Amino acid sequence: MNREELLKAIDKKYEAMGQNPDVHLSGLLHTEPMKYWNFIQVDALLGLQTQRTQLPDEMVFIMYHQINELLFKMILWEISQISNNENIEPDKFVMHLMRVSRYFDMLSSSFNIMGDGMELEQYNKFRDTLTPASGFQSAQYRMIEIASTDLINLIDRRFRDKINRKTPYDNAFEHMYWQAAGKDYKTGSKSEVLASFEKKYKKKLLDFMKENHTTNLWAKFKQLPETYQKDQKLIDAMRHYDHTVNIVWVINHLEAAKKYLGDKAATGGSDWQKYMHPKYQKRIFFPELWSKEELENWGHDV
Repeated sequence: MNREELLKAIDKKYEAMGQNPDVHLSGLLHTEPMKYWNFIQVDALLGLQTQRTQLPDEMVFIMYHQINELLFKMILWEISQISNNENIEPDKFVMHLMRVSRYFDMLSSSFNIMGDGMELEQYNKFRDTLTPASGFQSAQYRMIEIASTDLINLIDRRFRDKINRKTPYDNAFEHMYWQAAGKDYKTGSKSEVLASFEKKYKKKLLDFMKENHTTNLWAKFKQLPETYQKDQKLIDAMRHYDHTVNIVWVINHLEAAKKYLGDKAATGGSDWQKYMHPKYQKRIFFPELWSKEELENWGHDV
């Protein structure tokens, strides 16, 4: 686009907005050139790490989890490119799914770094200052799960036969698989880690459930024309994503936790080994894309 065409395009853009293009051009004349540190907000980003102790490896722990949360945000952004596209084609569906899978590949491989990233003695000291905080309390990760599949696939397996699409969202929420990490189903009492998490995020998650009821990845897949649903590249991408998130990433997380916790309870007090291992809860986003044998053996080969 040459200079004259560019100016015409600018005029057209701002006139369509009811704006005077000359005012915007004048503003551009006085605007400071963009700099990397301003665009990325480097100073703000690097000022978000606040230690509770003087132990050096606590800083590693903080930054590692902040990086995870940034990646979770990237994943949700990619999923939204699918869920908000009314007439998505298989190639675009696959493109965004594979981006998400690669982000989870980063998360999985990062556990190899974290596994040897802190001195055990330091971790055992600063972890006591974190109680009852827990990675369990990542609302963004719960949002990724909700945005990926129908709620029934996230319900604790013990209660799935009592839940259906007509079940109130609040009731479904009370039976999500993660509740098992901090809820006594006999008494209904909840641990502090679960209670504080719900106080902070329950309303947001309930709203997110409603928003994604018909736009989660599985719902979007089922809304595609039948020929698109048979696209092998798309099916492979869906299966790859499911396996990457619900087996590979989870197992890498579990193995990293074992290095530091051994048989100890997590900071939040959860029975984390049973809660996390895929063979117990069988978290599967797209069960219809797996064979009966694959479903029965989910997580057993790791």
